[in-house]
Amino acid sequence: MFGMKIRELSRREFLAVSGMTGAGLVVAGCGGGETIGGEEEGGGDGQPQEGGTFTFGRGSDSVTLDPIHATDGESLIVCRQIFDGLLDFEPETTDLVPALAVEVPEPEEDGLVYTFPLREGVTFHDGTPFNAEAVVFNFERWMNSGNEYHAGGGPQASDFSYYSGMFGGFDEESIIESVEAVDEYTVRFRLREPQGPFLRNIAMSPFGIASPAAIQEDVEEFWRNPVGTGPFRFVEWNQGSTVRLEKNEEWWGTDVPVEEGGGGPFVDEVVFQSIDDNTSRVAALAGGQLSGADGLTPDDVPTIEQDPNLKVIFRPPLNVGYLAMHTQKEPFNDVNVRRAINHAIDMEAIVQAFFGETGEVATNPMPPTVPFFNEGVERYPYDPDRARELLAEAGYEDGFDTELWFMPIPRPYMPDGRGIAQAIASDLQEVGINCELVTFEWGTYIERTGRGEHPMALLGWTGDNGDPDNFLNIHFNSANATEENALNIAYYENDEVDELLNRGASTIDEGEREEAYMRVQEIIMEDAPWVTIAYTRPPLGFQNRVQGYLPSPTGGESFNSVYLSG
Repeated sequence: MFGMKIRELSRREFLAVSGMTGAGLVVAGCGGGETIGGEEEGGGDGQPQEGGTFTFGRGSDSVTLDPIHATDGESLIVCRQIFDGLLDFEPETTDLVPALAVEVPEPEEDGLVYTFPLREGVTFHDGTPFNAEAVVFNFERWMNSGNEYHAGGGPQASDFSYYSGMFGGFDEESIIESVEAVDEYTVRFRLREPQGPFLRNIAMSPFGIASPAAIQEDVEEFWRNPVGTGPFRFVEWNQGSTVRLEKNEEWWGTDVPVEEGGGGPFVDEVVFQSIDDNTSRVAALAGGQLSGADGLTPDDVPTIEQDPNLKVIFRPPLNVGYLAMHTQKEPFNDVNVRRAINHAIDMEAIVQAFFGETGEVATNPMPPTVPFFNEGVERYPYDPDRARELLAEAGYEDGFDTELWFMPIPRPYMPDGRGIAQAIASDLQEVGINCELVTFEWGTYIERTGRGEHPMALLGWTGDNGDPDNFLNIHFNSANATEENALNIAYYENDEVDELLNRGASTIDEGEREEAYMRVQEIIMEDAPWVTIAYTRPPLGFQNRVQGYLPSPTGGESFNSVYLSG
């Protein structure tokens, strides 16, 4: 491989310094999952208290509240409160637990069939019943492009890109061949081919089950009038400002143990408050206007820890930040240019400056908490002289001018998009690459990078399900380099990588999956469509009286267990 090894922490060591208590990392075989732990936040000594308003500050507003159309974390964390899926992830881990299904099914017919028994007596927030027909309705809406309800999502809808990305496409391309209501409370899935991460995909937030009646009533407006079965009901959305939810008194999960994702909901109301300026958001937390806040920078951590009324909780690390180069555009269609850019950036200095102790310099495009992380892959060393040599070999001995797009809001994997972009641009200028810095409003940024309008762009990914497919297939399969709503924003295409990714996804044999994903990581480093930046354990700030917040590695916590003490 290329260059010296910068990654100094082993997978086990990274977990250790991430403050993980309780269960450690477990990489299980088929049917198992990863317990990647987190900083424990229990419910206090007494019984959870009822009532009050939990106000959660964040860096940007949601884009849509129709979960199947959401691709951004700010949309999905709200949808997480309103909708339930068939399966869920155990709090603080990516281990599977039942949700609207009453058990995690075993594969049948060598992984081609899965049968889900469903909970009885569950109702949607509009009072209509949840049953097998509702599950069939949702999946047929998602998978069939000719379905009359294959629509909606709002002006920045993703066009069902999560379904396409996780299940191979629509119609005849969909891995899911059919979804059948066996009886009122049993649903059976038949696949065209086995899919290794099938159950983990099913558990992801975009596949929350929506009320068929509400969608049939007005599919085009459902994105801002969502109806699910979750612990909180939608009340109102003042776009650009707040989303307000109220307690669902009839939630099916109230009597389910907290460690299985149930309990509560305890607070009467949840308010999501958008405050784009990070300093203002932290000030609002310190001033008591917020119960909790996301999108904190590493510099905020000591400030909050020193306040006797506040506390910090860390999410377990399951993310990666990156710089993507559009490999179909000149000069980034030349691998020597991409390798030169990797060599030109002093990533150790950038991570130390902007992430501090919350981050680790990234090597692979998935974090070491994910199974089949290839510890043998070494990132390109910081070597400006080698960068200049590679640029000259590519015909750019005098460098070139380009644009570097950066994110307008803080995200767990990118706490300061502008600052990181400025640092990268400064390093690139030293080897003759002059970057104009460009940004847009968050929804527009996602939309335009999804159309491939950028030459280079900063972005990142928080894993949805703890499976390598969710990082590697999403970002490097050419099938996801689409004209609209692309998830592969490097527009990277490699036939061998596609074949390996498809092989890894289409088997339930863990040995075959490991072999495929280990090789993919090697090829991606060689082809260099990204400059990986950091893996982080994202900090969140809370009032001390907030109890029961269980941080999720996926970044999409359910607030059902949260209560306010005192």
